[in-house]
Formats: sequence, C-alpha cells, structure tokens
Amino acid sequence: MTRFVFAFEEGSADQKDLLGGKGANLSEMTRMDFPVPPGFTITTEACHAYLAEENNFPKGLLEEVQKSIADLEQKTGKQFGDEENPLLVSVRSGAKVSMPGMMDTVLNLGMNDAAEKGLAEKTGNAIFAADSHRRFIQMFSNVVLGIDHHLFEEAIQKKKKEREVTEDTDLATEDFQDLIKTFRAIAEKETGEIFPTKAMDQLTAAIGAVFGSWNAPRAITYRNIHRIPHNLGTAVNIQSMVFGNTGGTGGTGVAFTRDPSTGERKFFGDFLMNAQGEDVVAGIRTPREIAELQDELPEAFAQLMDLQNKLEQHFREMQDIEFTIENKKLFLLQTRSGKRTAAAAVRIVVEMVSEGLITKEEALLRIEAGSLDTMLHPSLDPQADKNLLAKGIAASPGAASGKAVFTADDAVTLTEKGEKVVLVRHETSPDDIHGMHVSEGIVTACGGKASHAAVVARGMGTPCVSGISKIIVNAKHKKFHVGDTTIEEGEIITIDGSTGELFLGAVSTVPAELSSEFETLLSWADEVRTLEVRANADTPNDAKKARSFGAEGIGLCRTEHMFFEHDRIPLVRKMILSQSQEEIDEALENLLPFQRKDFENILTAMDGLPVTIRFLDPPLHEFLPQKNAEIEDLASRFNISFEEVKNRVVHLSEVNPMLGHRGCRLLITIPALLEMQARAVAEAAILVMKQGKTPKPEIMIPLIGSSSELKYCREVIEKTIDTVCEEQGTSLDIPIGTMIELPRSCAVAGRIVEHADFFSFGTNDLTQMTFGFSRDDVGRFLPEYLRDGILGRDPFECIDEAGVGRLITMGIEGGREKKPDLKISVCGEHGGDPQSVDFFHRNGMTVISCSPFRVPIARLAAAQAAIRNK
Repeated sequence: MTRFVFAFEEGSADQKDLLGGKGANLSEMTRMDFPVPPGFTITTEACHAYLAEENNFPKGLLEEVQKSIADLEQKTGKQFGDEENPLLVSVRSGAKVSMPGMMDTVLNLGMNDAAEKGLAEKTGNAIFAADSHRRFIQMFSNVVLGIDHHLFEEAIQKKKKEREVTEDTDLATEDFQDLIKTFRAIAEKETGEIFPTKAMDQLTAAIGAVFGSWNAPRAITYRNIHRIPHNLGTAVNIQSMVFGNTGGTGGTGVAFTRDPSTGERKFFGDFLMNAQGEDVVAGIRTPREIAELQDELPEAFAQLMDLQNKLEQHFREMQDIEFTIENKKLFLLQTRSGKRTAAAAVRIVVEMVSEGLITKEEALLRIEAGSLDTMLHPSLDPQADKNLLAKGIAASPGAASGKAVFTADDAVTLTEKGEKVVLVRHETSPDDIHGMHVSEGIVTACGGKASHAAVVARGMGTPCVSGISKIIVNAKHKKFHVGDTTIEEGEIITIDGSTGELFLGAVSTVPAELSSEFETLLSWADEVRTLEVRANADTPNDAKKARSFGAEGIGLCRTEHMFFEHDRIPLVRKMILSQSQEEIDEALENLLPFQRKDFENILTAMDGLPVTIRFLDPPLHEFLPQKNAEIEDLASRFNISFEEVKNRVVHLSEVNPMLGHRGCRLLITIPALLEMQARAVAEAAILVMKQGKTPKPEIMIPLIGSSSELKYCREVIEKTIDTVCEEQGTSLDIPIGTMIELPRSCAVAGRIVEHADFFSFGTNDLTQMTFGFSRDDVGRFLPEYLRDGILGRDPFECIDEAGVGRLITMGIEGGREKKPDLKISVCGEHGGDPQSVDFFHRNGMTVISCSPFRVPIARLAAAQAAIRNK
C-alpha cells in the first residue's frame, strides 16, 4: 500500500516532488537539529489520489493521519482536542514550487470551547486563549468553508469601535468571547451547518480543503502566469502550534537572508511583538523592521542571526524564513528560497559566485531569463514635477503610473480595454492574483516588505508600495483618502516602488541604469552560449539600443517600416497609382535617396556587425487610404480622378492579403522595386566604406515558397549590385538569403537552398500559416484555448515544437543536407522567448534575433540552453 504520511524527521530537502518544498525543507531543518516544532507531511501523491477519486480521501490516508497525530501527541505531551492540555496544530499547503496562489494557512486547529478553557488554565492567560479561538474560527471559516473574510473583519472593526480601541490586541477576553459567538453565527448562517468542534473533523476538512485548493481558480491563474506545471499537486503540512501572541515575550516574523529588493547581503525582514504567524504577511498590522528585534529579545535575535546564516550556507540560496518566538524561545516554522526582484536575483548569484557558494553555471541557471525584462524599464525622472500624496514601504522596485482601481476584477476589466491601472487595496490576498498580474503597480495601506502584496509583486517584477498608513481605502465606494484629499477610481496615480512614494498624476520617467552585476552575469552567458544573438531593428536608434544591450548584429531590418514614413508615403502611393513604367521608375528614383540614407544610417550604427535587410513584405493596399475623404485628398494631390483612385484601391484589395500579393510576389511583379532596394543597399554600403567603416549588409527575400522565386530575385539583385560596383569602381560581397516562413518552404528547403546563402525562419508567419490562425484575429478565441487547456501556451509567444517546430527541423535538415555550413537563424519574436531559444539551440540554429529589449534575455537563455544540453 502507498504510504501517504511522513514525519518531519523522515524526509529530506531532496524530496520536494513527494513532500513539496515546504515539507522537504521542514524535514531538512529537523534533521539539522534546528528548533522546528514537530509535525508531519501528507504527500503530493495523496493529493493526486484525492483529486483522481473525485475529492474522496484515498484508502488508508486518514488512518495514517490519526497515527501521526498520536505520534505528535507523544512528542509534545499534549492531546488533540483535550480539555486540560490541548494540542493545537497549523495546516499549510506546500507544493513543490512556492505558490502564493495556494490555500492560506489555518492556525490553532483543534480549538473549541473546552480547548480554550484548557489553554487559558495551562498558560494562565485567558485573553490569549480567547484570541486564539476567535482566530481559528475566522481562518477556518474563510479558508476551509470559503466564507468572505470581510464579514469577520467588519465584526472585529465594529467591536473595536464599541470599545474605542484601534488594535486587536487592545480588546479584552470578553470581547474575544463575544466575537467567537458572532463568528460562529456568521459561519452557520453562511453554510447552513453547525461549525465543527471536534478536532479530527476540523483536521479532515482542512486537509480536503488544501487538496481542493490545487485546482482553485487563483492557483490555476498563478501557475499559468509563472508557467508552473498543473500536474505537481500539493502536499499538506501539519505542525504543532507555538505561540507568539502570549504576551510581551513573544512575537512572530518573516525574514530574508538577503534584501529581496536589492540583493544586498544583509538580514532583512519584518516582525511583530505579541502576534501570531499570519499577522505579518496578512498586512493587518504594520510590522517593524527585523533589526529592532535585537532590542526586544536579544538572545532570540542572536540565535536567529546564527541560524539564518547556517541555512543560507546549507541551501546555497537566499532563504525566506518564518519564525515564532514563544516566551523568549525561538522556533523556525519554514524556510524556502526567497522570492526576489530580478535585480536582486542577479546581484545575489553574482555575489554568491564570488563567495564560493555556487558556480558560474549554477548562477546562470538560477536566473529566469524572462525576468531580466523588468531591469530594462525606466524609473521616475528625478527632475520631474511630482505631487506627493503619501509615503509607505518600498516593497518592490520600479516606477508605475495608471488609473487607480480598487478590485482585482476591475483591474482585469480595464486592462482588457487597453487601460493601464494601479491596484489599490487595504491589503491584498491570494484572491487578488489575477488583478495583480495585469496591474502596472500595486499599493496597499497595510503590510510590510514581507506582506502578500510585496512578495507576489517582487515575484512578478511589478512595482509595489505597501504599508501607506496615511491612506484610507474604501473599496466599496472605489476611492481612497489621504487626509483631506480623495482619489476616485480612474484618477491617474504614480508609485515609486524603490522609494515607497505615492504621487497624484502621471510622472515622467528616465531609462534604466544597468548594474555591474547585470553586465557580469551576461558576460558569463556570452562565454558559454553558442547561439549568436542579434536584434530586430529598423532605425538607427533601435540599432544603437540593441548594440548597447549586446546585440551582435541585426537579424531583421524591416524596410516596409521605412516606406511608411510621412515624407515617403506619397512617393510610394505615386508608384502604386502610376499608369506607366516610366511613372513607376520616376517614383522609385525619388524613393531611392531615402532608402539609401536609411541603410547608410543603420549600417553606420552597426559598424562591423552584420545587418540582415528584408526587402519589402506587405501587400500594396496597406499603403493606400481606405476612407473616401482620404481617397479624395489623394486624388486631388496627384491630379487624378476620385474614381480612378477608388478603382485602384478596390483592385488592390484582397480577401486575405496575408496570403496574397506580398513579399517576393510583389518584388517579382514589380522588378523595378527589387532593383531600387538592391541599389540602395549597395550604394549605402559603399558610402559607409568610404567613411572608413565596415558595413556588413545581408539581403533577405521574404515569403519564398519555391526555388524559382528565389532564383529570379537573386539574379535581379546580383545584376544590380554588379552594376553599382562597376559604376563605383569597387566590389561588394553581400550574402543573399531568404525567410523561411511558409510550410512549403520548409518542405522544399533542399531546393531553395541552392540559391540561398542563409536561411532565416520567420516564426511569426510560419506559426500563422501552420495553425491557420490569423495573428490579427486569434485574440478573439485564444484566451479560451489557453484557459481550457486546448493549447498549453500561446504559439505566437512560445514555439509549437510538435507542429511548427517539426517544420523548422525539416527546413534545417533540407538546407544543411546540401550546405552543411549553412547559416540558419530565426527572426520572429520567438527568438526572445527562453523556452523557444532552448528549442533553437537543440536544433542547430546559428543565430537568434529578437526585439532590442529582449537581447539580454536571449543572451542568457542561449547560455542556459547550452548548459542544459551539453
């Protein structure tokens, strides 16, 4: 029979698949003889079995749990559900990967009227016992029974108002006992059932709730956001309670072995005196900085400092530690790899290499490549005018402006309409995860650097300011107050997560400054990667930006973007509307200087590095106006009748232009256009050479589907380049290749390669053509496909290995069979997606190209692919 339950001392850190991350680390600390309250873990296999049996416990599980409770009673000398010396436990979820979207913790489970009385007598502290009892009912009702926590918070606020106090800790024993009755009444009204008082009934329900929470919407959302597999399941950790809320000699806290915002090597965190575990992370009270604990409980603080150092040395990773101090005695409740900002993550791994804790390869693999994106975004301009509203805790760095919203649902609704929002909450909870994900920034009135909002925001790379005690959030009426100022939903606010400041209105920004650790990490990546990384860039500014991020050339320079410039669109339209070859030639002759200057500027910016120039790709109708008023204006400008222009627009309109007269088809039917672009490239290269620089242009023909198309284009281009060289008295060596973006071109790559110096896979169009998905229209149904699991990921973001990937492999094999040293690249946006980069590495690509801001991501992803696939 499968074993479902393991005591902490029976597991180890390498059993995360079975025991979850939390359970495995609790086992490891127990084996290290750290002060961990005893407990046991129910495995992820039990979760799988429970869900497979349609939310029924697998055979033997509850018997194992009862035996483990008996063992726990023996270890603690307490009895579960006992009147005289009650054993109370906490119940926590614990998947392999830390997931803030999972079920909240239930504390003090096993509590009832008799246990409260016994606890009061045992501790001599009736107020503590009553407070523990009301906490249990509140947590159990919310987490296990699914009752809105605001119902309980409203009752507490009402009681505090009656007693004219501001903190929960100011309430008396009889106040808590009144709340216990009120809470039970709320629970019974909402569920229609008597609140459970038997300890084992409570535990059974809590275990089932943990298992069920694996498939809760917020957990699924979190896994989708962070690409966590849905088949891991969660473990359940049951641990004997220790109490930090028995009076002035106890407390609770969350701490990190390094600063999770900056990565600095210093002990960092929050604590509360006379508090229980969830008080810090829930943001109900604003905590104090961890350094102040030394003044309150110096011996416990000294022990905590020693243990946190040992934990980091042992796990060789920055740790997030939860602790409780009961009557001056320290207990560790969990340790795990701490969530951090991308900037902190980079600094930490670089410094850990210098400290000898990890290797360079380990450092490279520890950074999520996609997270580097957050380091490249701007911060608030220090010279800009700012209207400061309030200041709180700098919980997650970065700057963000947007419309104030007060619920997660509203955040989603507005962002779907194209609005940028900042989510403002009293405090956040896991139920807010979907709204937090889409928000530009997050603001909370309560909570510290270890609150739910702060931890989740740092993990997402989202700016966050927490604990702004001066703001009063009224979510019901969708507004917040700062003194006499009221900010309504929809008003623009700005936050600076690096300083903790909240401003009214939008504030301008300045570009990001990259750290020396960032440069060091990427230099290590460059040492091990085999893929060359280029950028997609169409302007000198983009080219310079790409070069500053380490691009080794331009893999896609789209010339159609140049044709849309306001000073040349009239010439393009003149060419399209021309009635004779002479008029077409005249229009192209006028376009030539513009095109030549475009190429000259880009080749100069990328001096010494290759620039792959894709010739004109879009259909002609995109250059013409569609509205009658615009057509009339164009007709009058060119002295042509409205009917002639209208007829030409209608004639060029296509049922599906993406499958129509575009790409090489356009260049073949208007060879003068092909000649003009080839001449512009050649003349620009010669001009740059005369300036003492080294231009390296490459010409790429789009949408080739047959070898004869490329043969035709190549002959025209080569003839034009030869003519220019003869005119200029020089020579040029310009490679000519093609974009592979049609399924047919993959199938006949062995023929196409006879006329190609290189292949570049246009994965955006190849995905569109393979799936039959229009990139412009797929958004109408793709969200449902992703939500329902029909597709695992958006195929326009991450390469579809089974379909599109198979075609790419076919194309590579066909090309390399004839030309073993053929340079093969990818220039779709998949070139900046880490998972796709791994695929490209495994399939022998030479070059990947992506947008300039994704170049650092691609450099790191290429290195990670090389390490993983040694």
